[in-house]
Amino acid sequence: MTQTTPHSGSLPAYVQISEVIARRIHAGQLLGGERLPTERTMAAEFGVAVGTLRKALHMLQKQGLIQPKHGSGNYVNFSTQASNLYSFFRLESLTGAGLPTAELLTVDRLPKPQKTPYFGPDTHGFRFRRLRYLDHHPAALEEIWLDGSVATSVGRHEVSESLYHTYQTRFGFWIVRAEDHVTFAPVPYWGIDQFGLRPGDTAGYVERIAWANTGKPLEFSRNWYDPNVARYVARIK
Repeated sequence: MTQTTPHSGSLPAYVQISEVIARRIHAGQLLGGERLPTERTMAAEFGVAVGTLRKALHMLQKQGLIQPKHGSGNYVNFSTQASNLYSFFRLESLTGAGLPTAELLTVDRLPKPQKTPYFGPDTHGFRFRRLRYLDHHPAALEEIWLDGSVATSVGRHEVSESLYHTYQTRFGFWIVRAEDHVTFAPVPYWGIDQFGLRPGDTAGYVERIAWANTGKPLEFSRNWYDPNVARYVARIK
């Protein structure tokens, strides 16, 4: 994992590492029963101390993704039905699962856009616009709407790199299911230079409606991704 200067909202290094390994497992790059490399080898790969790597492995163990065997090492569980922070994230780099990170561009409370699916009772919502990276390469533009009933305001400093983490820690709910519609669409006018495609260029396009643990839909999102950098992947188990 290439090290970069963390910005406000960045996930701790051990959480990022656990997510990278979790995505490798879900992508089939690490198979059930397979032994992970030694802790020192993995710490060197990610450029962290062994103690930080152990915290990441402990998270994976709590999620049910790996199992330590005394004197032998850590092994991937055969049953991997765990839910990690990015378990609903369906974009992968062309060379592997990739670590998702995000740069928050804007967050505003606005009237909900017209002609969108129902996603909560409030007439207003919080709109998050972000540039999404995979392994630190710009991969997608995201526009995520959260129903305004969850809070009166949301400050930039309250928004984690993982919005689903923010939902849990800031608002007390979490996403349990989502429905995606995948097609193509032009890059929106607010696209930025760092994104490989220009406004008006054709991009992969995903619309999502997401339901919370309350049973209610609370989130609607639009995602424009660069097919030269990322692909949409859904695995059926």
